Amino acid sequence: MSTDDKARAAAAAAEAGAQPASGHRSPKVHYTRRFPRFVIDVRLQVKMFQAGEFRSCWGRSTEMGQDGIGATLTGSLEPGEIVTLDIPLPLTPYPIKVRAIVRYRQGLRYGFEFLTLNDHQRDTIRRVCEYLATKS
Repeated sequence: MSTDDKARAAAAAAEAGAQPASGHRSPKVHYTRRFPRFVIDVRLQVKMFQAGEFRSCWGRSTEMGQDGIGATLTGSLEPGEIVTLDIPLPLTPYPIKVRAIVRYRQGLRYGFEFLTLNDHQRDTIRRVCEYLATKS
């Protein structure tokens, strides 16, 4: 096994929470985001399918990047759950509706990664992030 293969295997094990063969826990791996995050405070709606029925809850966004958004919600979601987000963004006349996956949950705070954005949605989110960058 090459040095690169060993490094990849160790990183994958650390991400999965595995311990190296020596029995010592590996140092925490820090990941760099693909896109910067910007502060945004808007009221958003989350729609999900739970327990055999469609449900929705409201929340407030905290930060946004080109690949996702963070929010504090009134409802309860689990990491890995797929939802639809209705987000009223600056510079847009109507809320943008996007599919997203719950990437993390910390109490009432959630992190969502956008899924399957079309070109118009991707361009809108990019323009909004550029706008938010000037407000920071």
